[in-house]
Amino acid sequence: MSFLRIDQDLAKHSYYAATAAREGGHHALSGSAECDVAVVGGGLAGLSAALDLSRKGYSVVLLEARQVGWGASGRNGGQAIHGLACDQAEIEAQLGLDDARKVWQMSLEALAILRERMAEHQIDCDWRDGYLGLATNARKGADLARWADRMAEVYGAGFTRIPPQDIAAWIASPRYHSGLHDPHSGHLHPLKYALGLARAASQAGVRIFEHSAVTALEMGALVRLKTAQGEVRAKQVLLAGNVYLQGISQALEARIMPVGTYIVCSEPLPQALADSLIPTRSAVCDTNFVLDYFRTTNDHRMLYGGRVSYSTVTPPNLAEGMRQRMAQTFPQLHGVKAEFAWGGFVDITMNRAPDFGRLANNVYYLQGFSGHGLALTGLAGRLVAEAIHGDASRFDIFARLNHRPFPGGRWLRTPALVAGMAWYRLRDLLG
Repeated sequence: MSFLRIDQDLAKHSYYAATAAREGGHHALSGSAECDVAVVGGGLAGLSAALDLSRKGYSVVLLEARQVGWGASGRNGGQAIHGLACDQAEIEAQLGLDDARKVWQMSLEALAILRERMAEHQIDCDWRDGYLGLATNARKGADLARWADRMAEVYGAGFTRIPPQDIAAWIASPRYHSGLHDPHSGHLHPLKYALGLARAASQAGVRIFEHSAVTALEMGALVRLKTAQGEVRAKQVLLAGNVYLQGISQALEARIMPVGTYIVCSEPLPQALADSLIPTRSAVCDTNFVLDYFRTTNDHRMLYGGRVSYSTVTPPNLAEGMRQRMAQTFPQLHGVKAEFAWGGFVDITMNRAPDFGRLANNVYYLQGFSGHGLALTGLAGRLVAEAIHGDASRFDIFARLNHRPFPGGRWLRTPALVAGMAWYRLRDLLG
């Protein structure tokens, strides 16, 4: 079964799709079109860039292979968190401390952009403040505390420390030893947010075409993008399709891997029970390399994610396996049913740092959010818009990050990654 067919099957039973109304939709491209900027990909990065570019006066065409918000942008865990998927140490090693500080501040700006867009465009997407980063044992708790100390000293980051004696007041689970709370991060319904962004972009003048997969990209002073039924000619192009570019650029595809991640959502819980599990109603993520992440929804369900696949093969008995994982974390949910079970693919890089850059002076790309893109995509879109408008200073900080292709080439890189991740799972189990 092909990667795209697997992904289509994983999308069928999403809680988000069941609870977010798509109003109308957008026609497929038919014939030719011209514009200042063409955006490939109707996820959060592409929509964000398109919105900012249109508001700067550019004519924008956005081409989406399926529907806006169809991929990871509309199926993720809904957690909007400070920082990047990689540790700041990776950014410091490559860019130096001064630019690493700028990257950290931009990651906080990404959270502000989320709030700004929700307010300005009246996007009702179930936002809740708060994020808990939790350690599963004393050694990992000490590591987390040392990280927080350095982040406070070097970056001015302020988190609430949660020592072991206080952890029960923050989460009703026997799994966790200690943690941190960030009131500025939070969580939302990602598909509702993506659809709200699409509505705002369309109202700003962006021409959105769904079911319009790009089949060929021809570079030049005027870039040509071909689809099955049409063609777009653009002065500037943004490739924001991540793992869904499917052959448009082999150079970009070699630097990211599609990694499956899976989520279940419980049946509705009594509100008192939902409130008791995570009293602050924050998003939660542990510090394991192969991590679990979860949160309660506005309609009092437990939404629980984890159990990644690095082979693109969906784990057997997905819903029941994830339900059992949820019940191990919260024994109170032992008999609770998983009403929804779905998944999707995120694009990871070798070092988990985002991969932003150019294929040519007039062809930009955004990829490699590595499962940490709900907030960062909005910032990325803004940086591309700034660069196209003439100020690339902030975009080029990210563009300086070096990225290597995954080892093994097209056929061997997946088995190599599966073997490597088995080692990290074992390390997590051994504590």
